[in-house]
This record gives sequence, C-alpha cells and structure tokens, in this order.
Amino acid sequence: MRLDGRAAAGGERMLTLKRFANPDVTRAFTNIAWLGLERLTQIGVAIVISGMLARYFGPDTFGKWQYANTLLLVLSPITWVCGAEILVPTIVNRPPEQLGTVLGSAFALRFSVSVLALLLTWLGIALHFFDPLVGAMLAGLAVTMLFREPFVGVINAWLQSMTYSKPQLLTSMSTALIKAGLVYLLVRATAAPARFGWLWALESAAIGAVLVAYFMRRHGGTLGWRLDRLLFRHFANAGTVFWLGLICMYLFLKLDRLMLERAISFADLGRYSAAQQLNENWITLALMLAQTIAPAFVYRVQGIAQLRRNMWRLTAMTAVLMVAGALVLDLLAGVIIRRVFGPDFEGAIEIFRWAVWLSVPAGIEAIGNLVVLKYQAKFVLLSKWLLALVVAFAVNLLAIPRLGAYGALVGLAAGYLAAASVNLYYIRFKLRP
Repeated sequence: MRLDGRAAAGGERMLTLKRFANPDVTRAFTNIAWLGLERLTQIGVAIVISGMLARYFGPDTFGKWQYANTLLLVLSPITWVCGAEILVPTIVNRPPEQLGTVLGSAFALRFSVSVLALLLTWLGIALHFFDPLVGAMLAGLAVTMLFREPFVGVINAWLQSMTYSKPQLLTSMSTALIKAGLVYLLVRATAAPARFGWLWALESAAIGAVLVAYFMRRHGGTLGWRLDRLLFRHFANAGTVFWLGLICMYLFLKLDRLMLERAISFADLGRYSAAQQLNENWITLALMLAQTIAPAFVYRVQGIAQLRRNMWRLTAMTAVLMVAGALVLDLLAGVIIRRVFGPDFEGAIEIFRWAVWLSVPAGIEAIGNLVVLKYQAKFVLLSKWLLALVVAFAVNLLAIPRLGAYGALVGLAAGYLAAASVNLYYIRFKLRP
C-alpha cells in the first residue's frame, strides 16, 4: 500500500511536471507575462506624458488635448470591423497556405474602412465642427487609425493565433518609451500644441513598419497578402454585432467628456480629464486581472456548478480588491494629482476622490462580462452597452446641468450598474441549476 501510494504520488508529480512542460502552456504563460509588462509600461508612460503635457499646456489647452483624444477614442472603434474574435479563429482553422489570403482580405477591409474614417474626420475638421486647436490636434492623432488596425491589428491577430504576442508587445513598449522622450524634447523646445498629435501618428506608423518587417522576415522576405472577394464579404458581415457592441461601449466610456465639453470650460474639462485618466488606468488593472484569470477559471470550465461558484468567488474577490484600491487612492488623491499634474490641477483632486470608486462597478462588470464572452453572446453584449449608453446619456442630461463634472460621474456610475445588471441577469439565466 505504501509503495502504491508513493507510486501514485510520483505519478501525480509527473503529470504536473508534464503539464508545466507542455509548450502550449508555457507559451500561454509567457504571453500573459509579456502582456502584463506591456500594459504596465503603457500605463506608466501615459501617466508620465500626461503629467508633462498638463504642466506645459495648462488646464485650458490640456482640456482641448484630452477632448481631441476623446474624439479619437470614439472614432477608432469604427475601424475595428472584423475583430480578433473573427480573424484569429479564421487563421487557426484555415490551412497555412491560405494565411496570405486571410490576412490580405482582412487588411483590405480594415484599410478601406480606416481611410474612410480618416477622410471623414479631416472633413469634419475642415468644416470647423470642432474648436480650431482641438481640430489641429485631432488632425495628427487621427492618422493613427490608418496604421493601428490595418497593419498592427492584422499582424497582431496572426501573432495571437500562435499565442506569441511578444514581437508586438516589445515593439509597443519600445515605441512608447521613445515617444515619451520625444514629448519631453518637444516640451523643452516649446513646440506648438498641435504638433504633439503627430507623434502619436509617428508611433503607430513605426509599430506597423516593424511588424510588417517581422512578418516578411518570417515568410521569406515577402508579404504575400492577397484579396479574396468572398472572404472580404464574409469578414464585412461576420462580427458586425460584436463591432456595434464595441462602438457602443467606447461611446459610453467617453460620453462624459463629450457631454461635459458643452457644459463646462476647457480648463475645467482638463481637470476632470486629468482625474479620469488616472482613474481609467486604475480600472485597466482590473481588466488585466479579468483577462489573466479568464482562461483558467471561466473559459476552460465546462461544469455549470463549478463555473457558477467560480463567478461568485471572482466577483467577491474583485469587489474587495477594487474597494481596497479605491480607498487607498481616495486617501492619496491630493499627493497623486499634485505630483503628476502640478498645482494648476488642484480642482481635479476632489473629482479623482469620487471617480476612483467607479472602479468597483467597473471591475464587477468586467468579471461578469467573461461569461458573456465565453458563450459568445453577441446580442447580449450589444444590448448591454446600448442600455448603458442610453442610461448614461439620460442621467447626464439631468445631472450635468445641476452638478457639473460630478454629474458626469453619476452618469458613468449609472451606466456601469446597468451593464452589470445585464451581466447578472444573463449569468443567472445561463448558469441556472
């Protein structure tokens, strides 16, 4: 019996070692580590750059810079047609000799949509739809749409299909650090605010060029992308519901700044945006946590009872984590705002103290969304973010005229709660005993 027990224990250890020695598992963990490092680098660089620009621009011009970025983030999802949830499985399920056709068709679709989005943006700027300085800043920022999805997005989907995102992540980290250095040089040279947007365009072009060169090196020095009209039409139709859902989600996330621009000065909008940018970086950490734990605790779990237990535990853990983090950030709000943005942004301190508590419903929503993604419930995703958008818009209409920037926080909270409620309803329906 003792020998049998030792043999069994040894067998279990061998299985464990084999599991960790599995190249697919090793590759997945390595990919997650690189993803985490890249996200942390991007968050750090974003905070440093925002601090430099806030001190250089001052609240009014910084508010216009943040508004231009908000417009870009609202416009960018238009170029996300044929998302990774469609493109990556297509790459995996097609034979390797069809890779050029798959990537070429996806590139043609994304590039044509991106060119159209860029031209419409420039037309809006030319027709003076925006404040002149906002338009000048947006003119450069909008060029990123021409490179991000057609070049970076397509090649990144190919890398994801191999569970090997290191080239893209390493390139992204390197260019982010270089961009921070160039921002510093432009600040020291007292460059005009409109010129800074072109740094973001240069960054996206550099990432695209490096990834294209890497792809060509892996494929005998040629790109080999070809357009297939049937596949082009398939990509244009498939994933449309997910695409619309993502557009609604990003419009909801930036609706507060879009509506505040009509109600408060650009200086106050700059202070509000400064607080929200720090808060959004904190919320991003919750999303990173959700993405990291999703494969093991949600996507690969088949038993309904086990999945239901995992969801309640993950939700409780996330709530505790976000409450603890929000409490710390609330207490340190003054130190953080003054250190990052300087004395001209004192008005952002109280906004930041309230904004950090949005991380609690945002984190809970992110965990609940994992079940929606697991079962590819695209109409639930669309309905959820459409409801959140409508609720936030209605609350903003009532609250912003009365409460100003704090009214926008109330609108965001209401939208997050509406989205989390849809998740809860779907989880109870899908995972009922």
